[in-house]
Order: sequence, then structure tokens, then C-alpha cells
Amino acid sequence: MTIWKIAKTEYWKLKRYSILWAGVALMLLSVLLTLFTSTANDGMVWTFPVLIEQVIKNNMTTIFPMCIALISGYIIAREQKDDTLKNILTIPVPFKKLLAGKLLICGLISLFLGIVCTIFTILAELFVAFPGFSMGAAVQGLAQITLLNLFLYISVLPIIILTSRSANGFLAGVVIALVYGYGGMFAAGNIKLANLYPITASLGMIHYRSYEVHWNIPLCCLSMAVMLAISIVMIASMHNNIGPKKPSKSKAKPKATLKKGW
Repeated sequence: MTIWKIAKTEYWKLKRYSILWAGVALMLLSVLLTLFTSTANDGMVWTFPVLIEQVIKNNMTTIFPMCIALISGYIIAREQKDDTLKNILTIPVPFKKLLAGKLLICGLISLFLGIVCTIFTILAELFVAFPGFSMGAAVQGLAQITLLNLFLYISVLPIIILTSRSANGFLAGVVIALVYGYGGMFAAGNIKLANLYPITASLGMIHYRSYEVHWNIPLCCLSMAVMLAISIVMIASMHNNIGPKKPSKSKAKPKATLKKGW
């Protein structure tokens, strides 16, 4: 079975996964959180491009790394939780190939959630009527938010793979991804660190606020390439199959010799 067939199978399984709606809800939360911050009287002049920028910022730091780690971990660990993984591996399907197919579909989910987030952002713009809305700005926002989600997914991919071997390990991955994403707020304060830190390097890849931030695009690309290479090595180094551990045969204890006589 090829990786593409596994990914296609996972696509059909998505209809049964309510976890995908959690991702849609988190994208809505990102937009609502941005609208809430727009009510602060801090002197910022809000326009539609500013709204897009703030949604991107909230996605990067607080929402999407945790969101995609949760969804990916759930999809990967589903067979282990339902105790159906051992049946799948008898086909036989190497676990690394099964994992690669699941990760591929999770990458497509990242793009899908980027589109969903853009739709929510445009609906919010229609509600609050910030100045500066245009089709060009909407298309640019769609490209930036969608690509950002994909690059953020690549940034947290090693965390997802590392915690994929345990049925409940993805919950720890969610916490790590949340802290990892929040660290982007501190990395953004130093442009050299921002180009190297994968979370903030994602911003450079989409030219976030390039009118005032001078990104080192080759360095940002290198950061993404390193995370992708680490993920590939982690998958390649996995054992082909996983399953319940066989009980170890304990050595029989030698019988105590009976003493002669009384």
C-alpha cells in the first residue's frame, strides 16, 4: 500500500472524526480573540490589513501550533486507542509508512484550516467594517494565512512524530506545541533569532509585515528545511511495526531441595 493510498484512506476516515470541528472552532476563536483585542483603546488604527496581521499573530503564538498538534496526534493515535492498529499492521503496513500517510493528510488539514480561518476573518470584516477591505487584500490574506498554517505545521512536525508512539502521548505534544508557539513572542523581539526560530521563521516565509521587518528569507527557508529533515530522519529511524509487547518468559524458579532426615 502506497503512502498516497494511506492518505486517501485517512481522508475518508475524517468524516468520522469530530476532532476536525475542534480545529474549525479554534480558527474561529483566533478571529474572535483578534476582534476582542481591537476593542482596546491603545491608539492602534484598525484596518482590514491590520486585522489580517493580528489574526496571523494570534495563530502563530497561541492557537495553531497547539491546534494542529491536537488534531494530528488524535488522528495518529486513533488506531492505538481503538486497539485496531495491530489488525492494520497484519496487512502488512509498516508503521512508518502508515505514519507518513497520516502526516500527509494532516498537512492538507493545515491548508484547509487556513482557508477556514480566512473565511472567518472576512466575515468578521463584514461585521466590523474596518476600512481598507479589497479583493486584493483578501486574496493576499488567504495566501498568507493558509501558507502560515502549513509552515507552522512543519515547525511542530518533530513534536508530533516524537509523541506519536504512545496512545496518550499526543496530549503531551499539545502542551509542548503550545509552549513552543508562545515562545515565538519572545523570539520575535530579535530579528536574528526570529529568522532561526522555526515558529517565527514561518512569518518570514509569508513576508509578514515585510514593509517594516527585513526578513532573511534564505535563513527562514533553512530553518524550515532543518525541521523537515529532522522529521524525515525521525520517521525513517522508526521500527517497521509496533504492537503489544510480548510477555517475557520468566525463568522457572529452581525447586528447593528437601533436606534428608528429620
